[in-house]
Amino acid sequence: MPVTEDLVLFTDSPIHGRGGFARVDLEEEIPLLEYSGERISKEESLRRCLDGNTRIFHLDEQWDLDGDVETNEARWLNHSCAPNCEARLEEDDRIWITTLRPISAGEELTFNYGYDLEELEAHPCQCGKPECVGYIVAEEFYDVARRRMNQARELSADPPAAPSSQSQP
Repeated sequence: MPVTEDLVLFTDSPIHGRGGFARVDLEEEIPLLEYSGERISKEESLRRCLDGNTRIFHLDEQWDLDGDVETNEARWLNHSCAPNCEARLEEDDRIWITTLRPISAGEELTFNYGYDLEELEAHPCQCGKPECVGYIVAEEFYDVARRRMNQARELSADPPAAPSSQSQP
C-alpha cells in the first residue's frame, strides 16, 4: 500500500474543518488510506451514534467500525456529492479509501458518506459542487434529497401572507 504521508496532506478545508488533499497527481484506483478504528457491536454503535459520533461505518449485520480514533487519518476526509474517492469494504472487514478517477495535486480528497434519509435535515452538505443535493446522503437517495431541498427553497421564497383586513370579533 502507498505511504500516506507522501500522497495526502491534511490541512484546513473549504468544505468543512480539516480535509485531506492530494500532494501529487494520483491515478484512478489507488488505495490511499485505511479507514481504521474500533470494531464495535451494533448496540454499542447505536449508543455512540446517539451521542453524536458520525464516524461509524457499517461492516455487517453484527459489527460496525468506529473511526473516531486518533490513528485514523481518513476521518478527516470530507463528504462530497461528486466525490473523487470511495470507501471500499474489503473481504477482511478493512475499509480503504480508494480513488475513483485521476486526481490533481492540490485537489481535496472526498467520498460520499452514504447516510440514509433519517434526520436528513440534520446533515446539510457543504461540498459546493454543482451536483450538490443539499444533504449528506447516499447516492441512491439523491432524488429524494433534491426534492426536499427544492421544497425548502420554495417555502422560504413564498412571501408572508398579507394581514387580513377583516375586523376581529
